[in-house]
Amino acid sequence: MRRASYQRGSLRLRRHTGGEQVWEYRWRETQLDGSRTRRATIIGSFEEYPNESIAQGAVDALRLTINQQTPRQQVQNIGVETLVNHYREHEMPDVFYRNHPKPESDSEEVVRKTYGTQDTYEGYLKKWILPRWRSYRIQEVKAVAVEKWLATLPLERGSRAKIRNIMSALYSHAIRWEWTDRNPITSVRQSAKRLKVPVILTVEEINALLTELPEPIRTCVLLDASTGLRVGELLGLQWQDVDFENLEIHIRRSVVKQKIGAPKTEASAKPIPLDVELAEVLLNLKQSSRYSTPGDWVFASSATKGKQPYWPGTLNRVYLRAASKAAGIQKHIGWHTFRHTFGTLLAANGENPKVVQELLRHSNFKVTADTYLQAVGEQKRSAQTKLVRMILPGKQAVG
Repeated sequence: MRRASYQRGSLRLRRHTGGEQVWEYRWRETQLDGSRTRRATIIGSFEEYPNESIAQGAVDALRLTINQQTPRQQVQNIGVETLVNHYREHEMPDVFYRNHPKPESDSEEVVRKTYGTQDTYEGYLKKWILPRWRSYRIQEVKAVAVEKWLATLPLERGSRAKIRNIMSALYSHAIRWEWTDRNPITSVRQSAKRLKVPVILTVEEINALLTELPEPIRTCVLLDASTGLRVGELLGLQWQDVDFENLEIHIRRSVVKQKIGAPKTEASAKPIPLDVELAEVLLNLKQSSRYSTPGDWVFASSATKGKQPYWPGTLNRVYLRAASKAAGIQKHIGWHTFRHTFGTLLAANGENPKVVQELLRHSNFKVTADTYLQAVGEQKRSAQTKLVRMILPGKQAVG
């Protein structure tokens, strides 16, 4: 049997339809009958890759896939940057092919990360991981070196832990493709414990904030504070998702940077209850909105004539900050503040922890308890008072 040889292929700059200069990569593909056929694909434009060296770096990931059947020793010196590009192509296709059509062979049946998660990974890869490790071969990355590097980053522990997890995912990808036998990141120690307690609003602060907001932003904030929806789910709502008859909201999509994707997890896609008075507020908004057909966005942006929902950053910058200042709220408020507040206020009301988990639509209770629930002042005082009444002689337990 003829031994497969390692193909480097060829890269050239050519003029594409419309006059744009693009990089084209060509190679030969072995067919089932043993014959070889010439193949070609567009890597990107000259604007994206302004010289051949940069374009070759983008090609390296594709070259690995083409040569996956060649002897392992021929691809054992893979660089971290090449591994990252290959990971992007196969595990982050929505980001990798953001400016180019996906190959027809890309299977929709494979479970992918949501667009929001892919976009977050891309940010960490570009800003932190590649600048430090791109020149290393994957065999040269050591656990202690990674651990020391993480300790120097001006980031919260949770962000450093995220970087560690992404690097571990890169090595798991390399192991799956049989480019290495080991994952050095599994030995990297990095705590994810929060240094700062998430911001929680009181009921009074929420009411004060609502009085300073115009419609439809007021209803948007009210709905978020009353349901704990993630901002992508909140702005991804269409009127067809709101079941006024059965008083339910169906979570069918999430919008991140105006890209429509699936909800974060299977648990995230569960419907949530809709309070009667909250339903009335939503119905009033629908009746007064220019965009009220079933397929229209609940919080449609007038700037796009209803074709897109609002951008969360725009709402935060233009409305939330101003309303917070006008209401005299000194806390730094973001969209996730309402989700944290929702969970904490439910717990303060004495709701069953399982119910809180279901309303937040978490896959397990540990995430709910560790990240989203805080005991508020009066709740803690009441719990202490009950115990003191039990301990001190002659005192009657309350409650």
